[in-house]
Amino acid sequence: MIRETNWAGNHVYRASTIHRPESVEELREIVSRAPRIHALGSRHCFNDIADSAELVSIDAIEVPVEIDREAMTVTVGASIRYGTLAQTLEREGFALHNMASLPHITVAGAVSTATHGSGDALGNLATAVSGIELVTSSGEMVTAKRGEPDFDGMVVGLGALGVVTRLTLDIEPTYQVRQVIYEDLAWDHVDAHFDEVMSSATSVSLFTDWGESVNSTWVKRRAVSGDEGPHRTDFFGARTATRNQHPVKSLPAEACTEQMGVPGAWADRLPHFRMDAVPASGDEIQAEYMIARDQALPAIWAFREAIQPYRDLVWISEVRTVAADNLWLSTAYGRNTVCLHTSFRHDQAAVDRILPVLEAALAPFEPRPHWGKAFAHAPRYERLADFRELARRLDPRGAFRSDYLERHVWG
Repeated sequence: MIRETNWAGNHVYRASTIHRPESVEELREIVSRAPRIHALGSRHCFNDIADSAELVSIDAIEVPVEIDREAMTVTVGASIRYGTLAQTLEREGFALHNMASLPHITVAGAVSTATHGSGDALGNLATAVSGIELVTSSGEMVTAKRGEPDFDGMVVGLGALGVVTRLTLDIEPTYQVRQVIYEDLAWDHVDAHFDEVMSSATSVSLFTDWGESVNSTWVKRRAVSGDEGPHRTDFFGARTATRNQHPVKSLPAEACTEQMGVPGAWADRLPHFRMDAVPASGDEIQAEYMIARDQALPAIWAFREAIQPYRDLVWISEVRTVAADNLWLSTAYGRNTVCLHTSFRHDQAAVDRILPVLEAALAPFEPRPHWGKAFAHAPRYERLADFRELARRLDPRGAFRSDYLERHVWG
């Protein structure tokens, strides 16, 4: 037995083998003969979503980055990290529409779990996908393009359909972003101006430990011609930070992207953390719930009240927004979304006790948990039956069914 863990160290993989093929042909052979198997990415997850009897990592399969300047797309291997892709695109004068907080995660892993980023007008990372290629349990190569019948069901696939090998993403011309931090935004001002706050820039994040005010508000705005002057100093009563800071203020800011309104490339501002910095040790357990945007304020107040007895276990929470999409198992499917993320201290037993309480408080708002983070109860999706049928067609022998999928998709 292997003794491998996820990034957070709160799950030990039960797999007996991790395969590391060096070619797509080798991958097809491995998958076609495995009774139960699942793809393994950067392991930045907080549950058993990427576990099975056997695992396969495709990071040894070399796939060149192919930019189509006429179509404005880039095709990449599924195991490429967002940081690597972003740097490659920036060198060529291109960009992605959005980035997650951490650039060290794989493209396929982020897409397959509807990992997002932030921005009222920005879809999650999966919405950039215009083409997908995967290996099914028969060893067959299957492709789909945006607009084809199965496409919207295949993109956020949770690893249930096959092993994704390549993805084609939309790109755009490169752009610059200015990032400014504002401290101590009053809850009364959040209540009175939530839509104005969250729509005030390209990307806005509220970081809070649920105390007397929002600890810090991270405002990321695309820099445009004529925007070279001083940044806004008054932000709904919050004061401008005078130094770079970490979302958890007691931690050093060296790993964070440049702040203080200094313009920089999109790839160096949209993520909260620098690409050349080593990610944190993973001494946390993350949970996140997505709520319909029009229910944001009552959901925030219900969450704030429910979490009060457990604040000593909270590193930090983050409130963000994401635009609606049409991907069947996306957490933003069919509705503009507000995301309530929390990083808990690394106490699995305590987190297991807390999550049902938080989910009960959010139940009236039909929360959808992040597929790759800790949660107690399976979400409800309008297209879940369609996704199950797609999985039956692509994986008729059930090689990609797992304990996680049995609980949250098939159960």
